Amino acid sequence: MHEVKAVVAKSVKEPVSLETILVPDPGPGEALVKVQACGVCHTDLHYREGGINDEFPFLLGHEAAGVVEAVGDDVTTVAPGDFVVLNWRAVCGDCRACDRGEPQYCFNTHNATQKMTLADGTPLSPALGIGAFAEKTLVAAGQCTKVDPQARPAAVGLLGCGVMAGIGAAINTGNVSRGDVVAVIGCGGVGVAAIAGAALAGAGAIIAVDIDPKKLEAAKAQGATHTVNSSETDAVEAIKAIAAASAGHAGADGADVVIDAVGRPETWEQAFYARDLAGTVVLVGVPTPDMKVPQIPLIDVFGRGGSLKSSWYGDCLPSRDFPMLVDLYRQGRLDLDAFVTEEIGIEDVEAAFEKMHHGDVLRSVVVL
Repeated sequence: MHEVKAVVAKSVKEPVSLETILVPDPGPGEALVKVQACGVCHTDLHYREGGINDEFPFLLGHEAAGVVEAVGDDVTTVAPGDFVVLNWRAVCGDCRACDRGEPQYCFNTHNATQKMTLADGTPLSPALGIGAFAEKTLVAAGQCTKVDPQARPAAVGLLGCGVMAGIGAAINTGNVSRGDVVAVIGCGGVGVAAIAGAALAGAGAIIAVDIDPKKLEAAKAQGATHTVNSSETDAVEAIKAIAAASAGHAGADGADVVIDAVGRPETWEQAFYARDLAGTVVLVGVPTPDMKVPQIPLIDVFGRGGSLKSSWYGDCLPSRDFPMLVDLYRQGRLDLDAFVTEEIGIEDVEAAFEKMHHGDVLRSVVVL
């Protein structure tokens, strides 16, 4: 048993606290990881606010990188000393999706069996089955993806959630191709990552849409060729005009792929009407349970054709995607460092939530 410091949300909408927690030695199928860095993600705030479920207390943190310290006797995929990025898609290998060769859609992902607890024995619910605002955490071995140990933990740990969600929304879900016109609505961490993904895929024009000039500048740094401040102009009409000019064809009626990285009915409707005929809408922003699909005439859905998709974790397969993206980072082709706005201590998570709320950061990263 290991006594470590960790960030815990004990009750809904209350400030988090730094607690001593107990982490068991790994059993079958488990790995103990010494956490080196963990990003502060909106999902952690959703947990604290009660927006995920009510299984308090939560052990927060999930965008993490670290070193495997110990593994269960039956674990062969990772070993002590391996540098890993943690993920929340430990595939089962035996569900319908896995059996048909699509493990990125695994229906039965799993986490560690044993529970981490508060010092008094109260079981903790780890965020996304990880719980990495902690000096050490216990996860399923399949949640550990071995990557280049020369990579910077604070940067590559962000692949564990937001950055992978954005890049994957463009590359995996949206199937962005060379020369495509791509629009991304919402330029927080996930949206800017979607822009980076579109750039990696060779998109011809990449349109960033937001109401914050600072976020639009961050989008340009990751490859946006055009920006639209939707507080000043109609986003749909602006995207259509840019798409027509970029395609060199007056008949173009929108972008080939529009990614909604906000996840609100209003932005999804903008994405729907901003895509070209037979274009693709990708929803990667996370809506709240009370939000409804806008009242779009069904004839418009039929008449415009194309695809309306949701992207869950960027439709990623960590064992395939994480090492590839870390290699691109090491080659200087993917600027993950740009997503790290600040490095903070484990005691600064609550302050980081405030900065996130005000849109002051792409990511604050806890460095241990």
